[in-house]
Amino acid sequence: MSMCKYLVVNGVVSPSVEVPPVSSLLETHPGAYTTSRTHCNASCLLFWERHLRRLADSTRILVESRPDLLFGLGDKRVFSKSHCTSFSLWESVICPRVDDSLRKLLPIALKGRTSKEELVITTLVSGNLRNLGDLDEGDGKQDTFFRALDVYVHIGFYVPPVFGDEDNCGRLAVVGRGRDIARAKFAKWVRQRKKFEGLKPPLVNEILLTNDGDQILEGGVTNFFVVCRKDDSSSNPENKFIYEVQTASINEGVLPGIVRQLIIEVCVAKEIPVREVAPSWSQRELWEEAFITNGLRLVQHVESIQVPSSLELKNLSLLADILFEIAIFLVRRLTAIRSFGQCAILKEIMVRAAVEGYAVSEFT
Repeated sequence: MSMCKYLVVNGVVSPSVEVPPVSSLLETHPGAYTTSRTHCNASCLLFWERHLRRLADSTRILVESRPDLLFGLGDKRVFSKSHCTSFSLWESVICPRVDDSLRKLLPIALKGRTSKEELVITTLVSGNLRNLGDLDEGDGKQDTFFRALDVYVHIGFYVPPVFGDEDNCGRLAVVGRGRDIARAKFAKWVRQRKKFEGLKPPLVNEILLTNDGDQILEGGVTNFFVVCRKDDSSSNPENKFIYEVQTASINEGVLPGIVRQLIIEVCVAKEIPVREVAPSWSQRELWEEAFITNGLRLVQHVESIQVPSSLELKNLSLLADILFEIAIFLVRRLTAIRSFGQCAILKEIMVRAAVEGYAVSEFT
């Protein structure tokens, strides 16, 4: 895999020797971010317009509710309603700046990739306190406010795993509580996630979050789904209507993932029963499949899930202080309900990827 990385800040391309890993960028700068990648031999951007809309919305949410997460921990100011503008205005300001940066960076990054690699594109919108210093909170000068936002576009490389490959299956463990301000994707979460990842048992490659030790919300970088029998009956396993897809709702405190929303849309379009409710570990005997999703992996099969043995534990922030005894749940690798499970859903996601793909040639 190529080791080169590329970065543009407010339209200025950084020298390659100075470009940090994307994790360092997010740990160093506050703000809202989103990560997508190219598809089909770097010919199109996956669900790019959806990612830009979420980036704009995450920025708006942070301004309205937690400006310290946008401008830095030292900033305690509260913004007037004149600066908490409509989503459409946020989108109209942020998206052109991101697209302009991408036009400058994509041609350079494409020359550095190998034939099997896709580009990983992370966009960060960060508050700039230096440009915010002369802002009159009551004057409603939105242009001045928007100039106080820095836009970073970082590009690296990624070789997509093969779905169902044993070496690329998800091995999950419940290790932490759900995130705050889950509706927004923000950089500070990267540092919090690293603390949770330090609690992972051996061989686990993704963490899971829960607030009560039973209802599973999401992963550290993924949304979590199960295909669940509606009841304990197994008399007709080929009947897809005795199954439903479950994933935690936004109101329960999970990130509104791009692929998460696509899966819900696919299920509705294909008349697959889907319910936005946090899957319950205590009802795992009803689970037929489990899978995780995000903008890079799309859909990844889950092989195992581990949980603390004391499911009655209420405060998982103390997890580091307890003995991590685990239970293991092995899900079936390939389900008998071919027209219903994750394989069928992934196939439809790829169809939509072609329809909603944004051509890279538009930026080069």
